Amino acid sequence: MNAIAAPVRTGPPPAGAVFHRCALQVNPHHYSGTFRGRATDGDSRSYAEAIVAKATEIGVSVLAVTDHNSVADVSAFRDAAAGRGVTIFPGFELSSSEGIHVLCIYPQETKEDRLERFLGEFGITRTAPSSDVSKGTFVEILEKVRQQAGITIAAHVAAKHGLLKTLSGQPRIKAWRSADLLAIQIPGPVQDLPRDLRLVVENKNGDYRRPSAAGDGLAVAAVNAKDVAQPEDLDDPAATCWIKMSEVGIEGLRQAFLDPESRIRLSPRQEPEEHAELLSLAWEGGFLDGTVMPLNPNLNVLIGGRGAGKSTVIESLRYALGLDPVGEDAHKAHQGIVDQVLRSGTKVSLRVRCYRPARREYVIERTVPNPPVVCNEDGQVSNLSPEEILPRVEVYGQHEVSELARSGRKLTRLLDRFVERDRSPATRKTELQRALKKTRQSLLEVGAELARIEERLATLPGLEETLDRFRDAGLEERLRERSLLVREERVLDSIPERLAPLYASLKNLRQGLPIDRVFLSPKALEDLPGRVPIMDANAVLERLSRALEQTAARFAQALAQAEEDVAAIRDRWNDRKREVQAAYEKILRELRQSAVDGEEFIRLRREIESLRPLQERRALLRRRENEHRERRRVLLVEWEDCKAADFRLLDRAAKKVSRQLRGRVQVAVTAAGNRQPLFDLLRSEVGGRLQSVMEKLDARRALSLPDFADTCRAGAEALQAAYGLTPTQARNMADAEPAVFMQIEELELPPTTAIQLNTAPAGDPPTWQALEALSTGQKATAVLLLLLLESDAPLIVDQPEDDLDNRFITEGVVPRMRQEKRRRQFIFSTHNANIPVLGDAELILGLTASGEAEAGTAQVAPEHRGSIDAPSVRELLEEILEGGKDAFERRRRKYGF
Repeated sequence: MNAIAAPVRTGPPPAGAVFHRCALQVNPHHYSGTFRGRATDGDSRSYAEAIVAKATEIGVSVLAVTDHNSVADVSAFRDAAAGRGVTIFPGFELSSSEGIHVLCIYPQETKEDRLERFLGEFGITRTAPSSDVSKGTFVEILEKVRQQAGITIAAHVAAKHGLLKTLSGQPRIKAWRSADLLAIQIPGPVQDLPRDLRLVVENKNGDYRRPSAAGDGLAVAAVNAKDVAQPEDLDDPAATCWIKMSEVGIEGLRQAFLDPESRIRLSPRQEPEEHAELLSLAWEGGFLDGTVMPLNPNLNVLIGGRGAGKSTVIESLRYALGLDPVGEDAHKAHQGIVDQVLRSGTKVSLRVRCYRPARREYVIERTVPNPPVVCNEDGQVSNLSPEEILPRVEVYGQHEVSELARSGRKLTRLLDRFVERDRSPATRKTELQRALKKTRQSLLEVGAELARIEERLATLPGLEETLDRFRDAGLEERLRERSLLVREERVLDSIPERLAPLYASLKNLRQGLPIDRVFLSPKALEDLPGRVPIMDANAVLERLSRALEQTAARFAQALAQAEEDVAAIRDRWNDRKREVQAAYEKILRELRQSAVDGEEFIRLRREIESLRPLQERRALLRRRENEHRERRRVLLVEWEDCKAADFRLLDRAAKKVSRQLRGRVQVAVTAAGNRQPLFDLLRSEVGGRLQSVMEKLDARRALSLPDFADTCRAGAEALQAAYGLTPTQARNMADAEPAVFMQIEELELPPTTAIQLNTAPAGDPPTWQALEALSTGQKATAVLLLLLLESDAPLIVDQPEDDLDNRFITEGVVPRMRQEKRRRQFIFSTHNANIPVLGDAELILGLTASGEAEAGTAQVAPEHRGSIDAPSVRELLEEILEGGKDAFERRRRKYGF
């Protein structure tokens, strides 16, 4: 194969927010000696270098230096971390006037002299480390640090000098409910805390309940940040945690503390589930010419004004993956973007990573209007298709989700995503369909031949009666020899028929020779460790091939000899035929003188003799017909079992989905609910006025296709009694060809899916409404919730909010999205701020465009690429999705948030 692209390389880390392992309570060299009475060897510089080296070794990329009342050693850590990929947050640890320890962390660039001034504002005037108590209360320290552009963590809250141990009563409640308290330090998982403290941290203690909790089941963010006094302390699980940021900085920490459910992982960290990823997308030519768009493995959100190219990105992904839209409107929209915006000659390149059966990276390239091409990691053209490397990836354009909601058949196919199948039953099902079709064809062929034979044999009684009259006239004896000659000739003519299958077998044998042994060649086996014994098979097949060639030669020789011998027999018989013919002609001349037609007698005899073998053939065909019927009966039983097993899997999937979306969506399936395949068959093969028939069949709660076919065979009266058809309808159905009844048995009527959505507001009793009774937006909500479930393949949706009610986005879609993004990749374009903000998008991509689609261009500026913790991205969100910062502030004041 020829290379058409540069080799696929593992690229840089994912764009947007990623998890960083953080140690947020690192102490300097003197700490052990000053506060623990155990001096550490070396000096502050070598100690800092050892800490940074250990951090690099175990993957800690963020260190916060928080000495007690001092910032003297911050510079040593900064120097040690330079060029090592480790970020240093400067800060200090304070003791409030009540004796509560607080970690105070500041932006990376904050200078030491400024940090010392901050310490002075807390009444700490000595530059050396100390245990002095600050002049501010716990709440005042939190507020002051926020004003200083820093961020605070309540240290070891469950231990000595911790918030929940030092204070009690109303002072503790007031401090706990402070709006400036965003994070606390705990030694391990929340569930390991003592029960009384855990209820406070989980926001389940009514006295301590915070009005604005950090997330489901968490009052404030919790981090692991144990004192680090020597490099080995970093190995302690309690010393570090993982925090997700797109830009490592104070704003990144603040956003993580505001949304810990999405952005903080405590020790021991649960590794993310491996899932297929779209790594980057690039264009050469067209509206997005020159744009390279890196992607995040979790939630990606495209934002931008109208005409900025969001839909072009979505449809480019669909085009590169070779996926077809699910509806007519979506197909027209997709084709319009391909033709008018991407345009002929534009190349879309998509870099992807898959993990099953092994981790591999590929580049999918597609140039308009050609099919996609997949290149492997070496840049070689692969035989795989996009569907084979990303088998379950889904792309939905604008309004396509609501278009999907209008199709019961497509909804059932959507539910099929949740069915756990293995390949063997599906393969068997296909085999059964082929076998049933074959038995139908065999029965029809046998039936047609039997009909032809019966038609010909119907003349036999009349011919034999006429022959009897000739016998009565005495012709039997006089023409006996000529009559027997007819039978003899028929016997000789049967010999070639018996030899024909043997000639066919010889031809098949010769076509398979010599046996192909290339797959056993040394080159074909060179990579196999067991090639030495396997190569012996080459000699075995070679010997077999020679032996069969000799057999074929003997086979051909035997047939040729038989042909020669039969020809000699016919020559000898021809001598007899001439003698009998001469005598026969003499008799005929005598008969003509007496007005008796001897030739008519011989013609009758010949015709009767030609019909007699048909009686044997008829008996044989009837046996075959019975065999085919029995074979078909067995196949039909298995076919019905297979369909029932498939339905049971689908029914289990519906119950599983209903459990996962409990309180939001209920799903139920009905076996053979879609009768359309049956109606299509009757319309094409039976015809007539079928509307009433179809209505009666559709009204039956359960419909058995085998029973319906058997009732049709039983006749019009049976159809009237069992299915309530009128006499005319019943006769029309009963008079159909036998093939139609067999085709009915072979049909598969797809199950139908019924979806109900809870339309009640959160906290109210459920109000379940069927999908067909819902508004367009509610239908789309129910379908989108299904799409968000149970897959490890990317889901790509263009502006899902177009068809959704804002309440459903906030209460239903976003929570599910936040949960599922841990184990799959989402790419959404949107005008709705709730999706990137409440969904806590790991990567927000702001598109800007100049000019019109056909002549203009679009791009993603580097500063418009990141998460909400990046100031430039947050400003873009406010501008594009909130109507500007002023508009956002007006809404905030109006609604009081």
